[in-house]
Amino acid sequence: MKKLVIVGCGRLAGIVSDAVVNGLLPEYDLVGVYSRTAEKAECIVAKMQQHGKACMACTTIEDLLALKPDYLVEAASPAAMKELALPALKNGTSIVTLSIGALADTAFYQEVMKTAKVNGTRVYIVSGATGGFDVLRTASLMGNATAKFFNEKGPNALKGTAVYNEALQNEQRIVFSGNATEAIAMFPTKVNVAVAASLASVGPENMQMSMQSTPGFVGDTQRVEIKNEQVHAIIDVYSATAEIAGWSVVNTLLNITSPIVFF
Repeated sequence: MKKLVIVGCGRLAGIVSDAVVNGLLPEYDLVGVYSRTAEKAECIVAKMQQHGKACMACTTIEDLLALKPDYLVEAASPAAMKELALPALKNGTSIVTLSIGALADTAFYQEVMKTAKVNGTRVYIVSGATGGFDVLRTASLMGNATAKFFNEKGPNALKGTAVYNEALQNEQRIVFSGNATEAIAMFPTKVNVAVAASLASVGPENMQMSMQSTPGFVGDTQRVEIKNEQVHAIIDVYSATAEIAGWSVVNTLLNITSPIVFF
C-alpha cells in the first residue's frame, strides 16, 4: 500500500478521500491530512474513521511529513505549494499538485526539478479543468509551436480580483490579455490550468492568455490551442464546477500505480 496524505481539505480533497473510502484507489492508504482550517481536516478524518480507516489530522506540515508518506496531494494554493514542495521532495514524498501556478516562478520550478531528481521523487502536474497534455507536449517537441489559452468566467468568479467592477454584471468583456506568467501573478488561484498547459508546451512566458467575463455565465471554459507546421490542436473544456480538478487527481493517482497508463 502507498501512504497518501493531503494538504488542503476543501471540496477537491473530499473527492480524493471519497475515492479512497469507496475503493477507487485500492493501492493507497490515506494516513494524514493538513489544513489551516482544522475543522476541515477533522471532517475528513471523521469520514475515514466511519469507514474503519485510521487517518491523522496534523497541525503542521512537519507533522504530516513525519508520517513518511509516499505521495502528497496538494489541493491548497500556490503559496502552500511553494511552502511544502522542497521539504516534501527531500522527505522522499512525491507530490500530486493542483496549484501549478507556483511553478510559473522559473527559479522555483528549477529548484523543484533539481530537488526531485536528487531525492528520487516526482511532481505530478494534473490536468485539472483542462486536458490534452499529451498533444500539447508532442506538438511542442516537434518544434516551432505557438500556443494560446482562453478562459471564460462569470463576473461573480472575479469578485475580489483587480479586474472586477459592477459593470461586468451587464457587459461581456476581455478582462485580461497577456502571458501565463502575468496571469498567475494577477489571479493566483484562478488560472492554474493555464500555467499547467504552458508547462506542458511552450512555457509560461510564451503562452498567450486571455480571460473573458460573461454576464450570467456559470462555471469555466478552458480552451487551449497549439500550432506548428504539421499540427493544429484545440482542447476545449467546459466545467460547471471545479469537481473535475479533484477527479483529475484521482485519475493521476490511478495512473501512478496502474500497469496500464493513459497519457
